[in-house]
Amino acid sequence: MNDLNLSKKVKELRVLKGMTQELLAEESGLSLRTIQRIEKGETTPRGDSLKRLAIALNTTPDEIIDWKIQEDKGFLTLMTLSTFGFLFFPLLGIIIPLIFWVFKKDKVKNVNELGKSILNFEITWSIILFSYFILLFSGIIFRLIGDFIDPTTIIKTYIPIIVLYIYNFILILLNTIRIYQGKECKFIPAFKFLK
Repeated sequence: MNDLNLSKKVKELRVLKGMTQELLAEESGLSLRTIQRIEKGETTPRGDSLKRLAIALNTTPDEIIDWKIQEDKGFLTLMTLSTFGFLFFPLLGIIIPLIFWVFKKDKVKNVNELGKSILNFEITWSIILFSYFILLFSGIIFRLIGDFIDPTTIIKTYIPIIVLYIYNFILILLNTIRIYQGKECKFIPAFKFLK
């Protein structure tokens, strides 16, 4: 971000909060001359000065510096593909997209919505998967299928797991293609854990 954009952002936030330059100087502990120089683009606040400005303007330093939200279809595609981590371990399908989401949710357009959608779906999917494993290992599934354990019974018990994995794989693939084409993606079913 160049100094001119930063100076505009500081001024925009100050005016939005209904503050004068004098009040901002007082609230931030910076001199009035420093505030004037920042707003004219003559100087760039760094470190402690940036933190003080952010606190006085009730925002974050990142908000002041990176205030322009960019479009990045490549990042959205990569974030969706990161969900394939579930193939190695189910919780990686949550953790990896979560990292992508946390670092860019306010900086890249549509990351916040996509991240919530992916995370809600992956959490729901993981709960269903682990619930099935609990039922399977507690013996409830075997009782439902029948007491006699033979090779077909064992295959029948693992079919729902295979179906869950295939569904997750196909849904990620389809949504990656949709994002690449600029279309809206849909991760369903999903409980609204993140709103």
